[in-house]
Amino acid sequence: MPRRESNSPPAASSAEPAAVLYIVSTPIGNLEDITMRALRILREVRWIACEDTRRTATLLARHGIRTRLISYHEHNERERTLELTAALNRGEQGALVTDAGTPLVSDPGFRLVASAIASGIRVVPLPGASAVLAALSASGIPCSEFLFAGFLPARRAERRRALELLRTEGRTIVLFEAPHRLAASLADGAEILGPRQACVARELTKIHEEFCRAPLPDLAAHFASVAVRGEITLVVGAPVERIARAPAGEHPPGSEVPLSVRVAELMRSEGLARNAALKRAARERGLTRREAYRQLVHEGEKLCRKRLI
Repeated sequence: MPRRESNSPPAASSAEPAAVLYIVSTPIGNLEDITMRALRILREVRWIACEDTRRTATLLARHGIRTRLISYHEHNERERTLELTAALNRGEQGALVTDAGTPLVSDPGFRLVASAIASGIRVVPLPGASAVLAALSASGIPCSEFLFAGFLPARRAERRRALELLRTEGRTIVLFEAPHRLAASLADGAEILGPRQACVARELTKIHEEFCRAPLPDLAAHFASVAVRGEITLVVGAPVERIARAPAGEHPPGSEVPLSVRVAELMRSEGLARNAALKRAARERGLTRREAYRQLVHEGEKLCRKRLI
C-alpha cells in the first residue's frame, strides 16, 4: 500500500516534537524572495543542512535567524545523510536548503530525502524561488509543457550526444549552463536542434538580470564574441517545424513566432534562399520587403534586454 502523509501539524505525543524534514526553497538572488512560512520554519527547526554555510548565514543574518547550520554538499553527502537521518530518528526537526532556489534541482539532497522517507520521517516541501520557473515565465516561449534537462555535459562529445537525444523533443527544454561553456553549448545546440526560438536568462532576480531572446543560431553568433558571467538558465522552444504546423489559435496571445524564426523555418522546410524566405514571410504578415528587413534588423539589435531591480 502507498504510504500517505498529511501536511497538518503532527499530534503532540511526547515532550519532543515529531520529526520532520523540511525542504525549504531560498532566494536565487534577491534576498527578499523568500516566503514568510520559510522564515518561520528556519527559525523553529533544530538545524539547517546547507551547501555553503557562509551563503546561508548571509541569508539568515538578513532576517535575524540564528539556527545551527550543518554543511551538506556533494563531497560529504553520504556521511552527512547518516548523521542527519539519525538526528531525525531522535525526533529532531530539520531543514534542507540549497545555495539558491529549490533543493534537489541539480543540487544535493536526494540521499537525505530518500533516507528520511525510508525511515518513516515526514518530508514537507516549502515551495519558493526557482530559476527554472522564473526563466520560463519571462522567456516569451510557450511553457504549458516543458522538459528540465539540468546541466549539459562539460565535454563536447558528451554534450553533443545529450543534445542529439533532445533533437526530437517536442516540448520546451530548460537547461542550466556555466558561463564559460555557454558559447560552445549554443553553437552545438544551433547545429543539432536547429533554429528554435530560445532565451538565455542570466543573473535572474539580481541587479544585472538579463534576457537574450532569439533563434539559437543568432544567440550562438552573439555569444561567440561576448564574455558572460553569472548563473545562466537556457530555455529552448519547440522545433520550428512543429510551430509551423500548429493550428491557428494554438499559441497564446503575444506568442507570435518572431520573423527571424519564420524565415529560418521557410529556409529549412522549403529550401528557399534567405531573400526568398524573407519575401514570403513578409507577404504572410502583410509587410513590404523593406519593412520586413527593418524588423529583422530590429530583432537583432534588441537581442538582449536588461531589467534592473
